Amino acid sequence: MKKIKILILTLIMFFSCTSARANDISVKHENGIYHVVLKGEKIKKKIKFVVSDDLKTNKEAHTTSGATLTVNAGFFDPKNGKTISYIVTDRMTAADPMFNSSLISNPFFRKNMSKILNRTEFRVMQCGNKFNYEIASHKSDVPFGCFVITSAQGGPLIFPQLQLEEEGFIVKNAQGEVVRESASVLHKTSRTIIGLKGNDECHILVITDENPMDMYEVQKLCKDLGLDRAMAFDGGSSTSLNYKKSIDVISQKGDGAGRMLKSFMLVY
Repeated sequence: MKKIKILILTLIMFFSCTSARANDISVKHENGIYHVVLKGEKIKKKIKFVVSDDLKTNKEAHTTSGATLTVNAGFFDPKNGKTISYIVTDRMTAADPMFNSSLISNPFFRKNMSKILNRTEFRVMQCGNKFNYEIASHKSDVPFGCFVITSAQGGPLIFPQLQLEEEGFIVKNAQGEVVRESASVLHKTSRTIIGLKGNDECHILVITDENPMDMYEVQKLCKDLGLDRAMAFDGGSSTSLNYKKSIDVISQKGDGAGRMLKSFMLVY
């Protein structure tokens, strides 16, 4: 009888631990949108943003890294394979747009460089013994006593306010007319969005070709979901998600094999 009790207790403990780990990451698919929620303290230590020397697909990054979840992250120049977004890996700057010669030599980008370099980023910070999330502009101060462990810049900030002009995604003339648009922010396309609810929930929205949205529609979605803050990563044909071996999402634009990308968010 005693052995049976011990066996039952062991099974309860095993399934409790398994359930807790499974509940760290939840994935739902509805109306063409994959909604990923990362919950709890432990998962914060298992997030890493990485950069590839050579461009590769999200699936390749997922397979070679052994991650549980992989999504596309920052912006890049597909012509020269160099970053347009800052990426921090293991407390070190892994990608710096200032080393992208095409970015620096472009007259428009040079004129708007301060906006581009200060676009919004997602941070995982260590503050003493705790790990915290933050969505903030790149040049904003890190809270006292905290260190950025890993981060990825994208943009624009979507919620609570939409920063299209402030981050150089649209440019208007003196008459207030839009004369330049980046990342199709005013048009419907697939999107990769990351947001926060409190300090214990990280939400990732992969908006597929089935339900493309402009940034105003994304802002409303973030509000409806009750998020506190939200921002965009690269989207359009870059939109990608891999979860374990069961979910493989790519934008159907192009040849359908998935776009070659520069940076990734890995969750172990």
